[in-house]
Formats: sequence, C-alpha cells, structure tokens
Amino acid sequence: MISLTHPPQISFLPTNSPFPTRNCGGGGVFLPPHCRSKYNGGKCFAADRTHPQPQGSGRQSQRPRKKSPPPDSDKKDGIDPAGFLAKHGIANKAFAQFLRERYKALKDLKEELFKQYYELQELVSGYEILGMHRNVQHRVDYMDWAPGARYCSLVGDFNGWSPTENSAREGYLGHDDYGYWFVILEDKLRDGEEPDEVYFQQYNYIDEYDKGDSGVTVEEVFQKANDEYWEPGEDRFIKSRYELAAKLYEKIFGPNGPQTEEELEEIPDPKTRYEAWKEEHKDDPPSNLPPCDVIIDDEKEDDEFEVVTDPAWREKFKNKKPPIAYWLETRKGRKAWLKKYIPGIPHGSKYRVYFNTPMGPLERVPAWATYVIPETDGNQSYAVHWEPPPESAYKWKHKHPRKPKSLRIYECHVGISGQEPRVSTFNEFTKNVLTHVKEAGYNAIQLIGVLEHKDYFTVGYRVTNFYAVSSRYGTPEDFKRLVDEAHGLGLLVLLDIVHSYAAADEMVGLSFYDGSNDCYFHSGKRGHHKFWGTRMFKFGDHDILHFLLSNLNWWMVEYQIDGFYFHSLSSMMYTHNGFATFTGDIEEYCNQYVDKDALLYLVLVNEILHILHPNVVTIAEDVTLYPGLCESTSQGGLGFDYFVNLSASELWLSFLENVPDQEWSMSKLVSTLVGDKCNVDKMLLYAENHNQSISGGRSFAEILFGSANTEVALLRGCSLHKMIRLITFTIGGSAYLNFMGNEFGHPKRVEFPMPSNNFSHSLANRCWELLEDGSHKKLFAFDKAMMKLDIDDRVLLRGSRGLPNIHHVNDTTMVISYLRGPFVFVFNFHPTNSYERYSIGVEEAGEYQIILNTDDGIYGGQGLIDQDQYAQRTINRRTDGARFCVDVPLPSRTAQVSDVKYYAFTTHLYSQISWLTNLLGLNPDIAMPRSSYADVLKLNEFRACDAFWVLDLSMYMMHGATPGLSSLL
Repeated sequence: MISLTHPPQISFLPTNSPFPTRNCGGGGVFLPPHCRSKYNGGKCFAADRTHPQPQGSGRQSQRPRKKSPPPDSDKKDGIDPAGFLAKHGIANKAFAQFLRERYKALKDLKEELFKQYYELQELVSGYEILGMHRNVQHRVDYMDWAPGARYCSLVGDFNGWSPTENSAREGYLGHDDYGYWFVILEDKLRDGEEPDEVYFQQYNYIDEYDKGDSGVTVEEVFQKANDEYWEPGEDRFIKSRYELAAKLYEKIFGPNGPQTEEELEEIPDPKTRYEAWKEEHKDDPPSNLPPCDVIIDDEKEDDEFEVVTDPAWREKFKNKKPPIAYWLETRKGRKAWLKKYIPGIPHGSKYRVYFNTPMGPLERVPAWATYVIPETDGNQSYAVHWEPPPESAYKWKHKHPRKPKSLRIYECHVGISGQEPRVSTFNEFTKNVLTHVKEAGYNAIQLIGVLEHKDYFTVGYRVTNFYAVSSRYGTPEDFKRLVDEAHGLGLLVLLDIVHSYAAADEMVGLSFYDGSNDCYFHSGKRGHHKFWGTRMFKFGDHDILHFLLSNLNWWMVEYQIDGFYFHSLSSMMYTHNGFATFTGDIEEYCNQYVDKDALLYLVLVNEILHILHPNVVTIAEDVTLYPGLCESTSQGGLGFDYFVNLSASELWLSFLENVPDQEWSMSKLVSTLVGDKCNVDKMLLYAENHNQSISGGRSFAEILFGSANTEVALLRGCSLHKMIRLITFTIGGSAYLNFMGNEFGHPKRVEFPMPSNNFSHSLANRCWELLEDGSHKKLFAFDKAMMKLDIDDRVLLRGSRGLPNIHHVNDTTMVISYLRGPFVFVFNFHPTNSYERYSIGVEEAGEYQIILNTDDGIYGGQGLIDQDQYAQRTINRRTDGARFCVDVPLPSRTAQVSDVKYYAFTTHLYSQISWLTNLLGLNPDIAMPRSSYADVLKLNEFRACDAFWVLDLSMYMMHGATPGLSSLL
C-alpha cells in the first residue's frame, strides 16, 4: 500500500503581512517573539542560569527604579494606529485614543480568528466547503450553518421534496457543536452496474471528463507503485509492517522471554542499549535503509544525543517526491462515472434546505446558493444546483487588465440597459453596451443590481442571496462571459456590493434563517434599519465575518471581478444608520453611536483583499466622510483606494432645481467639489449617478432640456450639461463616474416596474436611438472628447500631487479657473455676461492653445470664438498670484481647456541660450526675457532653425559632440 504524505501547507501571505502566521513545518518548534530566548547550553530553567549580582554594597536601595519602556514593535514595523492624524494635522486626544483601542481590538480579533481558521485563505474561502459541492467520491456534499436548527435536510425535485430522504445523519459528521450541518447526497448506482471495488474510489469530473475506465484495478496501480517507487530494502517495512512489533512482542512475551517479574531484567539506559545494538549488527551486509548514526557526548547532560545521517542520502531523500502520481492514476474519468452512476442531484435541479426549529419546520433558500430563482408569479423561491458539464462550462479567454492610475467608470444596470421596455440580459449587455463603453473612452464598468434580489424595483439593493448572480439576467456562465469580454476590451469590472444591510425576506433571504432572530443579524432594534426596513449584520460574530469575507473573495475568484464599490457604509458604521445631524466635530466619529465591529470588518476587508488580490480596487461610499477612509490601515485608516464625494451631485441638483442661474455661488461650488483637501487625489466625483434618476428624481438632462421648447432653452440646457460634467471630471481626484446614458443626455428618468406604475417597463430602459439625434449625438461627442483628455494627456493625474491648482474663483463674474500641469481650465457660469479678454494667471510662459471648447459647433455650441482666437500668448504680468497671465475670450455659459505650446522647448531654449551668452561673454542685456522665446518662434526675427542651431552649438561646446537635437525636435 502506498504511503502518501500530507500536502504541504502553503502560506498565501507576503512577508510583510499584517496577519499572524502559523508554523507549518514539522522540523522544529517556533515560539512567539515574546517567548524566544537565546539558547544557553541547553539549559532552559531559571535555576540553571547564573544571575549577575548588583555591584557595590549588599544593601540595595529601596527606591523603585524606573522601568524602561518596552520597544514598540509596531512602530518598528511601520505601524502607527493614529499615524494619519499627524499627517493631516488633526489633534484630538479622544479620537487618537479611539484609534489605538480599535487597533488593539483588531489584533485581538485576528488572534481569535486564527485560532478558529488555520490560515488566511481558509478564512475567506468558506464557499469551498459550504453550500453544494461535488465530491470526488461519486457524491455531492452539502454544508450549511444554522445554529438554531434541530434538524436539517435537503428537499427538491430530485427526491420528491421529501424532508426525510436526504438529511444530516448522526455519526456521519452530520452536525457539530458550532451549528454546522453536513448532508451527503450519494450518487445512485445504475441498473446492472457493480459497486466500486474500493470505498475510496475517486472520479475526475472536470479535467479529464472524456476519460473512461482504463480497466486497471487499484491493486495493480499500488503494486506498480511498490515496484517502481521504492528501491530494494526501502519497502521492507511496507511489505512486513508488523515485523518490529512482532519481534518486540516475542522478546518480551514470547516463550524465551521472562516468565516472572524477577526474571525481567532492569532495562538499561539508551546509551548502553545503542552500543549493544551497534556491536551486534557491526557485521551486517550493506542495506538501503537510512544510514544513520548517533553521537553520544558524555559531557552533555540530560541524555542529549545528536543523530547524523549521510549527506548524500539526505539530499536523495529530500529530492524524492511523494507518490501522488500513482494515487491520481487510480482516478477514473467522467465517462466512467456517468456509465456507472446516476447523479444524486442532477445539474439544474431545484432544491431548498429544510430545518426543524423551535418555531416549527422551515424551508429556506440556502445562504450559500450560487444560482437562485426568486419568487415569481406566486411560486416560491428555490435554489438551482448549478453544475454544468465541462464541455458547456465557460472557459476564460482574457486576463485582468492592468489597474489604471486614473479611473473613468461607466455605471450600468443590466436590466435597464436595453432599448426595449423589458428586462435585458447579460448576453444582450455584452453584445450591445460593452462596445459603446469602450468607444466612449471609459476604462471601467460598475455593475449595480447583480447580486440576487427578490424585488426588481429595489434596483438590487435589498440583496437576498449574496453568492448568486441575478437569474433574471441570465446564468452564471452568461455573467462570466460578460466579465471576460469586458476584460478583452481592456475594461475593469467593478461590482456594487451591499454588505451594510440585507433584505428582510425570510424564505429567500437570511432573516430568521434558522428560526432565530439573531442568526445573521442583530436582534432587537439594532437588527433593523431605522428607515429602510432592512436587516443589519452582526459584524462581531466570527461566522458572519467568515460569510461576508468569503463572499468578497468568491466574486474575485469565481467571476474574476476587479474591485468593489461598497454601498452606503454609513448604514453599518453607526447604530443610527447615518441618519443623524453631523456638526463636524471629530468626536462624532468615535462616540457611543459608532459600530466598532463594523469598522473592524472594513479594515479586515481592505487588508485581506489587498493581500490576496494586490490589484483590487475598493471604493467607499460614506456620506459622513469618516476620517481615514483612504488612509493605510497601518496608519489608522480603513484602507480604501477611493472615496466618493456625495455632496457634489447633491449640490448640482440643488442648483438646478432651486437656485436661479445668476445666483450660483462659485465659492460654494468649488469648496464642495474639492471636498476634503487631505485626500482629494483619492476622491471619486460624479455629477449624477443612478440615484439622481432612479430614486424618485429626475436626471439632469430631464431638468435642463427635457421640456425645452425653444432654441434658447435648449442651448442653455446643453451648455450647462457640458460645463457641469467638465468641471466635475477635471477639478477633483483621479476617479470619475457616469451613469449609463447620461453621457449623451438621456432625457428620461428611470422608473422600475412597481405597483404604483402598474408594473410598467416604459421607463426602465435606455433610449440608445438618441445617439443618432443631433443634440444628443453632439453631447456624446463632447463626452468622448472629455475622456480623451485623460486617455491622451493623463489630465486626471496632472498637477501638484495629482491635484489642480485652483487660483481663480470670482463670485461676481462667476468665473472659475484652475491649472493642472500645462493645462488651463476656465469656466464662465454667468448666464448673460461675456468677456472679450478675461485675464487668467498662468505659471508657464508660452502660447496657450484651446484644445476643448464647450461652445464649439461640433459639440452643439454657437461657435462664438473664432479660430484665430484659439491661440493666446502669455503676457509678462503677475495675475492670480502667478508670474504670467493670458487674456482669453470667454462667452457666457462656456468653458474651455487650453494647453501651453512650446513649453518644454522654450524652457530648454532659454537655459541653453543663457548658458551660451555667459560662456561667450556677451552682454546679458541682449538676452530676451523667458516669456519672449515663445513669441520669437512665431515671428520672422528668429527662425526655428536658428533656435535649433543655437541649441546644437551649445550642446556641442558642452559635450564635444552634436546631439542632433534639431533632428529629434
């Protein structure tokens, strides 16, 4: 029989992981840092050590000595629980103490979790054992967590919905003390087929699904292994495994052994016995047994022996691989399995889990189900066993795109993505929408409403089944194809995830899952959202953490998702669900209303996701802007990559609906869009997302020109639509979001079918035909040009630390201007006033060329700026705190983006000519000011070829060789 070694324990943690690791080897004992000490001659007891005596008189001072503080290991590791406070100049002792206590609680939580779970991968891979899984030994295993249940079974169309046929059996690991239930569904033997020869016969259902039965028996494979794997002599104790035990038994209890206690001699010490054995076997012939010897040192105490082996044999044994290949050879293929067995639960079977609870018998859709049909047409919800045959399972074709430094997110809802008034599918979205997103210039899509939810009108925010894609859009294979095709187009796929609350449904959801009120959620008032009627997770429970953390990893592994948009974090971070008045006092973020368990969960989420999936993108939607959202967890933050500025869209909506155009405050607008200046570079901005057009409101396009019946009203609406998007896109951080259809001014709101509209789909779609319309086509052209600013020129990454320099905000003229690298952005929001020459400060001299103008005719504007006005040269006059200025034409309700020309060249030219004039001893007064070099290049006084000659000459004199700069330029 083959002896198989245990599979090696592989740690999935990097060396600098914040999570504890365990000793996975068998060669030594590893102590925690505070237990390690230097090896001191093998003496491990305090009595064996010598202690230094205090010098001086024998009388010691009674005055207690001040103990030196222990070294802060966290500081050495670069961990400061309140580090980001000093970074941003925040001085609040109460909040700093709160962060330190939270860090200590996090360390304690990690230690507790890793007492229960062997390693990080096990903590976040619950989906590998919980739920329904095909076992290699011709059966299906089902495991679930329901601590309040007394009895568990599976019911479905495969067993006539019988609650007794497939139940968790006592004595078969059917139930443990922690609330986990285990049900085995044995495959049924076909008529005329014989059972497998061995009970451990395995089948390979996927990799070699076309392989049948080779006809080789298990005994033949094991005999082959014994003949080929073991060398002569090594298999001695395999063939006669009881030889040693029999000899020992015969020596002690055999006929020649001691018959009485007096005849039983005193057992000699190990040294004497070993020397006697060595003397007895000194003439034995050579053997393939491990060549070992024992070195006995009489000077050492406590019978310490050193075992040595032959180095050549040790290396040979180290390189010897375990005979797993022979074990795998015993596996049979899928054809052999289907020939002999009928699946206990076929692919596509309907099923539910049946519990007997103190509340009585209950049927539930399993919490870990991966495909669910929600309640429709009066039929009860049920799960579907999804186990497609390998030939029809989707096979991935594309790798993940590279994580971009700036995000341009296209937010989508699959169900309303079609043109017809019905629920669209994953396949239709893949075919029709993905190409449009790529053409529009976005580099990521964000999908909402993908997780299974019973009520369509909830837009997917009342999730019932966290591991299942919504069946109303298609199958899991269809969704995999969508993600794969998006990756093939270079698009990231982000998922709008809702872990802050869950649906209150019982049959299909998690509420009262096992008959108890506190299985997955808090009991009492804390377990219910104060306004939305949803249930609140119990984040302090380890099994809930296991469920939610595994859920995130499931979407990353099974569906290759690139990141998550965490919805409504304020609902989970506060016991008042974020519905409280915030005055701005920082102590409101650490008072009694803060849910510390929820914060610990968010820290764990970001640490684990970024360890297992380094390129993951995590976005936090928190209306309260909790301090440290995007700070590193090692510095006291929550670890998100981006946070959402929700105030921006609310301000735009307030301006459009309640404030006359001439009363818009530019200062308020800028301060709201910029938000928290500490983390502007990690801010995600949007003018409007699905909230503005779904939550009972109107889209901006509907407000601006939905009912416009004059050309003036239409021009106003289109102008503001472009300006709002341009300033929102370019004034903030490195991430921007747009909801599907708003890029071309979709004129209708979204209204999902519900009782109030007679379940109509008339507004639950997108009017893609408008892209052929004049005004909407021009708005889409402007949005593409706007995206091109970042595609070609990386405008979202420009500026100091990736932030714009906002240097001109005038509430009287209603003009805003800011700089991002060589680009100048100017906005005139005034409804009537136009400016022929408006002075704007710039840092660099040169000629500024308009590269994007909202008033351009191709974008639906009036074309008031002539082509000869597109280029403006700088003036050597300090303006807006800048060294130079440029006078730009600025019609009302227009915006323009300018790029400085000759910037790099003139800078180099200025330095080279200055060096050359000094070298030749020329009068420095003849050197032109730096601002004039760009002008010179436009005049006949100094031709460009002369400038190149001067550069080449100066480079030749400096380096001794002509670099050919003119040819390069």
